Amino acid sequence: MSANSSASATHSLTGARVLVTGAGGFVGRYLLDELVAQGAQPFAATLTPPPATAPAAVAWRAGDLRDETHVRDLVAWSQPDLVFHLAAISHVTTAGDDPVHAWEMNVLTSVRLLGALAEGYQAGALSPRVVVIGSAEQYGRHTSDTLPLTERHAMEPRTVYAATKLAQEISAMQCWRATGLPVIAARPFNHSGAGQDVRFLLPALTARVRALRDQPPGTPLLLGNTSPVRDFLHVRDVVAAYIALGRHGTPGTAYNVASGVGRSVREVAQAILRRVGVEAPLQEDPALVRPVDVPSLVGDASALQSATGWSAQYTFDDLLDDLLDVPIHAATY
Repeated sequence: MSANSSASATHSLTGARVLVTGAGGFVGRYLLDELVAQGAQPFAATLTPPPATAPAAVAWRAGDLRDETHVRDLVAWSQPDLVFHLAAISHVTTAGDDPVHAWEMNVLTSVRLLGALAEGYQAGALSPRVVVIGSAEQYGRHTSDTLPLTERHAMEPRTVYAATKLAQEISAMQCWRATGLPVIAARPFNHSGAGQDVRFLLPALTARVRALRDQPPGTPLLLGNTSPVRDFLHVRDVVAAYIALGRHGTPGTAYNVASGVGRSVREVAQAILRRVGVEAPLQEDPALVRPVDVPSLVGDASALQSATGWSAQYTFDDLLDDLLDVPIHAATY
């Protein structure tokens, strides 16, 4: 597929030139594997050099997306038919600890990338479709009687991370309206799988439960707030949703990526304890409680399903098994 092929041609990934930013991260690694499996030509943009385990079929380029020259070079190098913009500070607490850095990485880098792509699009040199990855955190706090959340719910971010993701989506939609660049926004709800950083909920809980096997009976499982309800998907289902949106999503539209099923942190912890075969009381640790937390985030993915035919293929138990069957470790990318 040539760089000047029409946007509709990305309905097939065979031979498509696909630029993935944040490619060395947790989701990026799964996305690259799937792109290779579907016959695409992936171009991976990372902040650091590629991992030793990187697929040979992937072309890699390291650099900082805050550097405008590097961004323009990436676009010229990859000549993409399709772009997945994953690069971001993705951890809520980390973003809140350094808001200026979070806004630079999550918003300004997106503006630079979209600007470079839009220039090529308007000049007729490129015809890419762009999937920008946001977050369900953008919705903020809504009462449980209004769930599940649809794309029509108000977005009222309560954290720095959520605010940056909303700002990224606003800038992406502005770019689409102003230039015609085909931009699609994804709003993924919680997702996990083997290899996710232990700063995130499910890997953290599975690591703590595993550690209890070597502790005296009755040792408590330490948790933050146990009441928040979240909607969990396997990362492979999320990657499938992103690809489906890249192929079939309507430009200028935002889509939830969600299971529609909510589970409280307490329920999740109890499920992991049962899966590991450990009995332990749950104990709230003030050091693990977020100062700002959204009580419930459960999404309605009807729009995604209608537009693309996507549906989740992995159960919550599949997700837990995936996390428990491999060593849990901090991300090295």
